[in-house]
Amino acid sequence: MLVGFDHADDAGVYQISPDLALVQTVDFFTPIVDDPYTFGQIAATNSLSDVYAMGGRPLTSLALVCFPERGDLEILERILAGGLSKMTEAGCTIVGGHSIRDDETKFGYSVTGLIDPKKVLANKGARPGDVLILTKALGTGVISTAIKKGMAKQEWIDAAVASMTTLNRQAADFIREHEIQVNAMTDITGFGLIGHAREMALASGVSLGLAASRVPLLPGAQECVRAGYIPGGLKNNRDFSECMVHYEESVPEDVKALLYDPQTAGGLLMSITTHGNNWQSQLNEAGIPAMQIGEVLPGAKAKIEVSR
Repeated sequence: MLVGFDHADDAGVYQISPDLALVQTVDFFTPIVDDPYTFGQIAATNSLSDVYAMGGRPLTSLALVCFPERGDLEILERILAGGLSKMTEAGCTIVGGHSIRDDETKFGYSVTGLIDPKKVLANKGARPGDVLILTKALGTGVISTAIKKGMAKQEWIDAAVASMTTLNRQAADFIREHEIQVNAMTDITGFGLIGHAREMALASGVSLGLAASRVPLLPGAQECVRAGYIPGGLKNNRDFSECMVHYEESVPEDVKALLYDPQTAGGLLMSITTHGNNWQSQLNEAGIPAMQIGEVLPGAKAKIEVSR
């Protein structure tokens, strides 16, 4: 076992030969959008993300389906088709799955990938002086809440769906192909940016400095916070992690909230030694909307320092 539960990493890694290891993860959830096909795409994108976050390549997957006994099977067909479209895009073969009757629809995958044991990218290893780069904007949690309340504008929905159905494959491939010195990496999902940054800081024995004004936000995210469309997960994340955060007084309240927003199929957070390279620009030129949002600091009492 190369990576297990000890540092709350994104996936498990188990070595099977000197130059090969398995990456294993599982994720499923209830619908967060109305369209079944899109829901299937989002569920697949989210399930694949943990393999990319470890630096791995998805290989096979097993579908996990919970569906009402008297549910419309055409809806289930569309969910499965949406998931298949993203698994095909990722080059990941669906080898089977399991379904049960449930009053509430749930869908996702268990995914197995491959990785070189010497190139595992865990959330442990961030070094003072590294830059922090985030590859997707925040806000899917609050926008999904607005969707459920019937209050989301179409432009907000379109931007959130585009983000949640974009694989992290391109960013992971870029890192591998350019041999970037990534010292630690994680994807931003249910615990929000602060929650996953906290895990990286604790695992690495460092603190992280985040510039709130540089954190990318989806269109409508701030409006959703101001309107009170706050998911329960955001509140739980804030209650759990905020004790380790110090803010400059000028950080806006709505941005503070979004730092805890639970993401679905969120982006990668990378701790990178630059060696003078502007990796943000190079990622952007490759079509990846990455943003340098902070830096790694020596360990301090406050694990996360948030400046304006």
